[in-house]
Amino acid sequence: MIDQSNLSINIEPFEPAWWAWNTHVHTVVASQLTRVEKPDHKRIEIPTPDNDFLEIDVCRVDTEKPVVALFHGLEGSTDRHYIANLMGKLEENGFSSVALNFRGCGSRMNDQRRFYHSGETQDYRTFFQWINREFPDRDLYAVGYSLGANALVKYLGEEGKQSLVKRAVAVSPPYDLKEGSLRMQQGFNRIYEIRFLKTLVEKLELKRDKFPDLPSFHGNTIYDFDDQVTARLHNFSGADDYYHQCSSKHFYGEVKTDLLVIHSKEDTLCPIEFAPVSVMQDNHHILTHFTDEGGHVGFLSSDPGWLYRVILQWLER
Repeated sequence: MIDQSNLSINIEPFEPAWWAWNTHVHTVVASQLTRVEKPDHKRIEIPTPDNDFLEIDVCRVDTEKPVVALFHGLEGSTDRHYIANLMGKLEENGFSSVALNFRGCGSRMNDQRRFYHSGETQDYRTFFQWINREFPDRDLYAVGYSLGANALVKYLGEEGKQSLVKRAVAVSPPYDLKEGSLRMQQGFNRIYEIRFLKTLVEKLELKRDKFPDLPSFHGNTIYDFDDQVTARLHNFSGADDYYHQCSSKHFYGEVKTDLLVIHSKEDTLCPIEFAPVSVMQDNHHILTHFTDEGGHVGFLSSDPGWLYRVILQWLER
């Protein structure tokens, strides 16, 4: 195993709130009941090479500290608590931040037939290049959650030493997209799947007004949606091809950016059992912090704000 001592930091142990008795409490309560305190920011649109746009939120702080790019999860947005509140914590600590709404996830529908997906890294490149032009004298850091973390890891692996990102955090990333998709059909996870499907189908039908030839959806699972819609809109042969090409587990070995991966061992939406642990441990650029308890992008701590403190500690180290 390669020595990771150059990445070593004394990460605060995760002590769950006494009343957060299982992973679903961490996931649901954090998602639905967390107070959102978004700092002052400017929402703008930046163009993409395919005549579309990316809607972003910019929180500018007049310091020389790095700018932090932020990426939300499936059917999220920059208004989700984990993005908005992290923007506030970053501002308090002198970091500017720029948060990306994936196509179709902002205040209005995007202009092209396509949406977004777990492996879309061209939009990340467009976004990072814009940040570098807008903040020419600042280093660029990045934090991704869930789907946004998957694509961030994929970008880091694809770019290797050419990555524009100098330091990164991946929170609750899916490692194997197919296994995660199938796991969502089981038990309580089905509740999450129904919620995701509802907004995905609503967006598909809204976009159909402009593009009547969009694929039809006849299914009741995320796997069905990815097979019938996501894959067809983004030039994959089907869900299995999409999942295989885009799963983050294939990219950790090529990451050359210092990366902290935070994940709960109890996460039922993105099971840690599919993490390429040996590959991650053998990469001296990667530090993993796997908590015994917690949820998916939900870590309800006895001293509130544990996740934000750990992220900031990594970015400040």
